[in-house]
Amino acid sequence: MKKYCFTLLLCLSFFLSKAQTPIANDTTKVVKKDSLKRKAFIQQLGNGFFPTKYFDIDLRYLVKYNQYEGLRNGLGGQTNNTFSEKIRFNTYVVYGFKDHTFKYSFGSGVKLNEKTNTWLNVSYTDDLSETGSSTFLTDSRFFQLFEPRLLNINLFHKHITKTISLEHQLNPSLIGETEFAVSNINTTYAYNFVVNNKIYNQIQLSTSKTALQWSPFSTFETKDNKLKIIKEGYPKFTLQYTKSFSGVFKSDFNFSKIDFRTIFKKQYANDAFSLLTVTAGLANGETPLTHLYHAYPNNINKETIMQRFSVAGVTSFETMFFNEFFSDRITTLQLKHHLSPFKISKRFKPELVLISRFAIGNMSNTERHQQISFNTLDKGYTESGFEINKLVFGFGLSFTYRYGAYHLPKVEDNVALKFTFNVTL
Repeated sequence: MKKYCFTLLLCLSFFLSKAQTPIANDTTKVVKKDSLKRKAFIQQLGNGFFPTKYFDIDLRYLVKYNQYEGLRNGLGGQTNNTFSEKIRFNTYVVYGFKDHTFKYSFGSGVKLNEKTNTWLNVSYTDDLSETGSSTFLTDSRFFQLFEPRLLNINLFHKHITKTISLEHQLNPSLIGETEFAVSNINTTYAYNFVVNNKIYNQIQLSTSKTALQWSPFSTFETKDNKLKIIKEGYPKFTLQYTKSFSGVFKSDFNFSKIDFRTIFKKQYANDAFSLLTVTAGLANGETPLTHLYHAYPNNINKETIMQRFSVAGVTSFETMFFNEFFSDRITTLQLKHHLSPFKISKRFKPELVLISRFAIGNMSNTERHQQISFNTLDKGYTESGFEINKLVFGFGLSFTYRYGAYHLPKVEDNVALKFTFNVTL
């Protein structure tokens, strides 16, 4: 973890120094040109790419860390518009120093329609996924500079997945993506899935997904035949439907999933704001644990508070232990209230954030999932706390307390004390 954070700080220092390189030429034309280049460079970094002439390096694959792979290093990226505006290629190769295994992916896309930004994509991936995680297809277009929750994840499944997908901009505020995938899945932990008295420890799935992301209150403009967002508006809505087909390309199970997320933001004076995120998920049918739900826990299974000291996530439950709960139906609410920054000096402006989280869920047919133990969330899970952010070099501290139906007998087991990390490019 120390190596990970140190490497991250070095990368950030390099990127920020690039953004702050002084302009040697005093002419207005050169200043304006260099300013535009700098703005485009920073925007690319914010999207998760380090731009080169023909190929943009994807920052997600440079360095990561988790409990299964240890340090995970690699290189990836995609071709840009200088290479071609009609065809794109993307790839990555990473290596886990703890599991001593290479993972990789390669794919390509063809633009079918310029006006609606419609792309037809194919890909082949041999990698890991976190068991119980639920992602939206449309989230692949957004980048998070630092994903602290990844440091502590230990429950993964291996998968070899072939996909074909279609991206489409239905209108400026509505984007959609649909995908068909065939996957071969093996868990990295002891697990048997029992259906109709038959035991499965290797799973074949053929699934279709359709996702829609609607931002009705955001403001957009078209510039150089490209749609750009001018102002973020709230609320935002994301909906996704997943269907698994038994018997199609040797798929083992029939199940369906529907996932929903909405984000509300209320702005106040002096840069104060409240942020409410609501998620819901429902899985129906013969659904293996790999495709069910956890509530994004982020607490390491260790004895003392200081042994569990790590980095807080952005939308995770900090006092919930990893692999403690799984559900086939779940709802979560997360409320964050950001107070006005404390303007102690021009550069030192720490922020206080008040946090409250709630999750409720349940599971049918728990007996299907064998060799692994977990609880359900039928009684409702609650935690509250606060963060003090941006104390030094983007780092801060968070304190969270677990209470209610799942309050633990030992007081210290209900407490999570962690770092926070916030950097804005």
